[in-house]
Formats: sequence, C-alpha cells, structure tokens
Amino acid sequence: MLLDGQGTAHIPDSDGGAIDGTAEGDRAVGPMQFIPEAWNNWHVDANRDGVDDPQNVFDAALASANYLCRAAGDVGTRDGWLAGIAAYNPSLEYLNRVADAATRYASAVNP
Repeated sequence: MLLDGQGTAHIPDSDGGAIDGTAEGDRAVGPMQFIPEAWNNWHVDANRDGVDDPQNVFDAALASANYLCRAAGDVGTRDGWLAGIAAYNPSLEYLNRVADAATRYASAVNP
C-alpha cells in the first residue's frame, strides 16, 4: 500500500523505488514492514548471506530489534517498552494490539 496520506501517513519517496518498487512514494516492505528510509538506516545482514534484505525474516527481525532497542533505551522497563513500540508506530490502537499480542505470546511460552 502506497503511504500517500489516504488512510495512512503520507511518506514521500525516499529510495527512488529501489527498495519498495515505486518512486511514487514509500511503501512498507518485508515481514517487519520497514519503510525504505528506515531500512536504509537500520539494515543488517543477520543471516550472513551477503545481502541485507528487508524481505528476509532474519535480516528484518534483527533490524527491527536494533531499531526498537535504540528508540526504547531500556526495553526491560514499562516506559522503555512503550517508547520502543511508539517509535515504530505512535498509534494507540497499534500499541494496544502489540501489547495484547505480547501478552498472549508470554502466556503461551510461560504458562
């Protein structure tokens, strides 16, 4: 989905289409939904295949972890955790969805 301000944030093109395939504006890409500008800032080759690829789940997950931890400061605290999630998407609805998913995951892993 083009991030053109029609039901989304307006994010002008930052990569000439190199990462997201369009120079009309930016699109979120890959499993962690990086916008190209963020990928250019946080890209990493987590699986050491010689390519830093936002479509690769390993690369995208480690880049996301780096991004969130940098934004959060201390993800071990409530305020740090909230700051990290808000840096990814400041929507209260998004924060609640992520918190609910984290709670479900924690309950499943540590019954």
